Amino acid sequence: MEESSFLRKKRILPKAPKLEDNKLTDLIDYYSNSGAYNGGRLAEACKIYEKMIEDDVTICLTLSGALTPTGIGGFINQLIKKGLIDFIISTGANLYHDIHFALDLPVHQGEFRVDDKELLKEKIVRIYDIFLPEKTLLKTDDFVQKTMNGFSIDKPVSTAEIHNFIGKEIIKKGKKPDFSILATAAKYDVPIFTPSPGDSSIGMNFALSKLIGKNIVIDTDLDILESTSIVFNSEKNGAVELGGGAPKNFYMQTQPMLSQIMDIKKGGHDYFIQITADAPHWGGLSGATPSEAISWRKVKPNKIKNDVVVYCDVTVAAPILFSYILSKKHKGKTRKRLYKKRKEHLDSIKKAYKSY
Repeated sequence: MEESSFLRKKRILPKAPKLEDNKLTDLIDYYSNSGAYNGGRLAEACKIYEKMIEDDVTICLTLSGALTPTGIGGFINQLIKKGLIDFIISTGANLYHDIHFALDLPVHQGEFRVDDKELLKEKIVRIYDIFLPEKTLLKTDDFVQKTMNGFSIDKPVSTAEIHNFIGKEIIKKGKKPDFSILATAAKYDVPIFTPSPGDSSIGMNFALSKLIGKNIVIDTDLDILESTSIVFNSEKNGAVELGGGAPKNFYMQTQPMLSQIMDIKKGGHDYFIQITADAPHWGGLSGATPSEAISWRKVKPNKIKNDVVVYCDVTVAAPILFSYILSKKHKGKTRKRLYKKRKEHLDSIKKAYKSY
C-alpha cells in the first residue's frame, strides 16, 4: 500500500538531547539576569530542580494530556537513568502513545491546517499537528492485549504494577525499548501511576480483556496508598509537573491524604515546579497555585522560595528545563528504586496510622 501523502513529513522519535557543546546555561543565565516574566520563572525552575537534586529530594514527574507523541520521552528516559526522576504520575494517553515508539510504529510530523475528513478517508488520526496512521493504534492495541493475556495474578493490583509488567514486556519484545518511558521505568524500578486508568486506550484494552474472561482488577485505592506511602517515607518531596489535570492533583493530594484523612502531619511538599498554559482564575488549573496549595497543606510555607509556576507551553519550556539539568553534568542522585519498596512503604504507613 502506497504511503499517504499526509505522512511525508519526518517521523517523530524520542531522541535524547546532544549536550556536548550545549550553551543552554548561557541562556538561563540571561533569563536570570533580568528575572523578568516567564523567562525569569523558567530560570527559577532550573535552579529549583538543581536544589532538589542537591537535597536528595524524592522527585515526582507528572504528565498531563498527550505529551509523549512530541518525543519528549527522550528527555524523560535520560532523567530516569540518572536518578533525577523517582516516580511518575501520568495520563494513560501518554503511556499508550509511548508504546508506539517502543514498537517502532510511525508517528509523524503533521499539520493542524488540514481537512480532517480527508484524514479519516486515509485512516490517519490527528493529535493537533501530529499524525498517526490507524495501523499504529491497531498494532499497539494488539501488543497491549497480548501482553495482558500473559498477566496472571489473583488479586487486585495498582496501576504501578500493571505498568511495570508492560514495561518488562516491552524490554523483551519491543523493537526499540530504549525509546520507551515504560521500559526505562521498569528497568530502573520507577513506579508509574495513572489516576484514571480507564481514560485511555490502555484502559479500553483492559476492559476488553475483562469482557472475554480475563479477570484483571485495577484497584485505584492502592494507587492512592502507594503514592502516599512514597511521600510519607521520603525525607523531602518535590515535583516537576508538566501541565495540570488529574496527574498534578493526584500527586498534590498525597499530603492532604496524610494530614486530612490520616491525621499524620508531614507539613506539605518541599519543592514544586509546574509548567502550564492555564491560569487559576479560569478554574481549570487543578490544585491551583503553590501559594493556594499552602492552605491545603499540600505545599510547605517555606521561608526560602522553593516553588514556581512557569506559564508557558510545555513543549517549549520543558525541553529547556530538562536540557539545562542534563547539561550541568550532575552525577545524579542515588536511584531510589521505589517500585521494589512498595510493600515496605505500605506497611510503614499502616503502622504510622495505627499509632495515632
